[in-house]
Amino acid sequence: MARRDTRYREAYNRLLDFCATHAVGTDIPSETALCDMTGVSRTVVRRCLSRMAELELIAWNGREKHLLRAPVAEDRIALPDSADGREHLEQRFLDWVLRFDVPAGTPLSIAELARNFEVAQHDLKEFLAGLSRFGLVARRPQGGWMLRGFTKDFAVELSDFRLVLELDAVSKAVEAPVDHPIWPRLATLRNAHQNLSAQIETDFHEFSKLDEAFHEALNSVVRNRFIAEFQKVISLIFHYHYMWDKTHEKERNLAAINEHLAIIDAIEARDLQRATDAARKHLQTSKSTLLSSLRHHDLG
Repeated sequence: MARRDTRYREAYNRLLDFCATHAVGTDIPSETALCDMTGVSRTVVRRCLSRMAELELIAWNGREKHLLRAPVAEDRIALPDSADGREHLEQRFLDWVLRFDVPAGTPLSIAELARNFEVAQHDLKEFLAGLSRFGLVARRPQGGWMLRGFTKDFAVELSDFRLVLELDAVSKAVEAPVDHPIWPRLATLRNAHQNLSAQIETDFHEFSKLDEAFHEALNSVVRNRFIAEFQKVISLIFHYHYMWDKTHEKERNLAAINEHLAIIDAIEARDLQRATDAARKHLQTSKSTLLSSLRHHDLG
């Protein structure tokens, strides 16, 4: 389902909720007021009004609009899976932040962001409330939200926390039973890394996807509800940083491939010390690359 269609459906249902709280004959507010109420454009509002007029919910003649009957359940439009919407919003918002479109400390306009990201305002507020625990956004003392931004300090703290989480994952992978799903996944990842290494001259830009798959597989051995959300944000941020600085990209990606293979070798050998040393080396390299990317954008 197209994002704009989702916005239309949400706005339409919200207008039905508004009508349900008013008596038949009540005047419908102006299009501008309805835009503010629903967080969508005038074009979307007019589309909603057209449907409501077709269903004889309202009478609409120019600027004059009034309610003809109370809405019923059959008037509503089904919405897409909300989980898909949240995932899409998360990706778009992080893309916006991590591409440095706005500086740290910028106040956030809920109405404007809702229009830009094509989501309902209440969904955006819930998303920001959840994201605030990662330190990228914060509530303003005077009300509303502020972008704290992706800064050098944030990158250092995130990298250090990632080190703690992934070293724990490495230790659990080394100790995993023989029938654990991690073993076939590591075998598949080994082949994928070797294939990409052989094609590095032309396909080096494919590494970011492989890196994401590698770290996701590694962290999958840890079953902890508190860690899962942090891992998702960490994965997105480190995935994005490969797109920031293209300097020596091929050489950096080839080096990272070899570091991944060293970790796989050590885990498969159930050599905890070697696996820990290899993981620590790789994560330090990743941290250095991230900080280099920030300097490339004059943020570090």
